[in-house]
Amino acid sequence: MKIQALAYRDIRAHGEQTYPQESCGVLLGRLTTHGWDVLDTIRATNVCLDESVRRYQISTEELVNIQHRARNAHLEIAGFYHSHPDHPATWSPTDYEEAHWLGCLYMITSIEKRKTAATNCYLLLGNREENKRFEVETIQVEEQQ
Repeated sequence: MKIQALAYRDIRAHGEQTYPQESCGVLLGRLTTHGWDVLDTIRATNVCLDESVRRYQISTEELVNIQHRARNAHLEIAGFYHSHPDHPATWSPTDYEEAHWLGCLYMITSIEKRKTAATNCYLLLGNREENKRFEVETIQVEEQQ
């Protein structure tokens, strides 16, 4: 996947700003013959306040509004991002269980003691819930031209 540098920096900054809670948001872009090209991000509100240190959730209403914004910008929802405060940037069993957007990206940034550490990305593959799986997706950060 390719991501614009500004969008990549914003994802990482968002994680630091919400620490020790998890940040979350949506990746917007276009699917190309080489994979997803992420052009923008939209920060979302983590509505999972009771367990926000270990979980995130975007409300259905906010997600619908983000879909409308994406369409108006002639973009698609390419996936989602969230942070892992003081935890590695790898998907957890909860992340896997709650991932349902087949063909989409799931980007995770580790925030260690208020500072951004690693950022990793996973593509959710499969053609139905029963055979879904995460595959590591290489992140190619591109400066705007």
